[in-house]
Amino acid sequence: MKVKLQEDVLKNQNLAASFNRKTFNAHHLFVVNLMSSPGAGKTTLLEETVKALKQEYTIGVIEGDLATERDALRLRRLGVATVQINTVGGCHLDARMVAKTLPEFDLKEIDLLFIENIGNLVCPSSYDLGQGKKVVILSVPEGNDKIPKYPVMFKRTDMTVINKIDLLPYVDFSLVQAEADLATINSEARLMSVSAQTGEGMEEWLDWLREGVKSCKEQ
Repeated sequence: MKVKLQEDVLKNQNLAASFNRKTFNAHHLFVVNLMSSPGAGKTTLLEETVKALKQEYTIGVIEGDLATERDALRLRRLGVATVQINTVGGCHLDARMVAKTLPEFDLKEIDLLFIENIGNLVCPSSYDLGQGKKVVILSVPEGNDKIPKYPVMFKRTDMTVINKIDLLPYVDFSLVQAEADLATINSEARLMSVSAQTGEGMEEWLDWLREGVKSCKEQ
């Protein structure tokens, strides 16, 4: 028996992504979708980014988690407008979830919006949220096998950030191998290495964000 599909099952999701993108562009917003496996350091990287840039830009965060507002509270303590999305078991954010949060922000006042996705290296890669850039964070304790084992995630991102490089002396991880694996899967993606804990490499990350904000403002 053959089943004929009459409609794209992601039609509403893609319409919402288009709506989000038009909204972001209309407000000249630089929007970054942050993805990683659990524990890679997304929230810590966000905290340190906010501390470094909050005097330059007005920053907003959409915080995705299965449950609790713990990460959102960490960011609110820094004075950042943060809206929590709890998926209650869902493994990713979708564009419709993001669209529902937008009225809670004063988008005219925001320069830089982060969407911290659910910790997962599979599902979030398939969903366009309307963001300007996709960034995947890989921490060195996860090992070198993550890029080749989860190629779709790394193929569909604009930037890979290797985090927790302060732990390189203590774990089996090769930056050279990570760069080679990424080049095989996605030769156009940028790669940078940071330690959100010590600050090493953070200036390159911050400069990339500054370039993104500037580019959006000039559109």
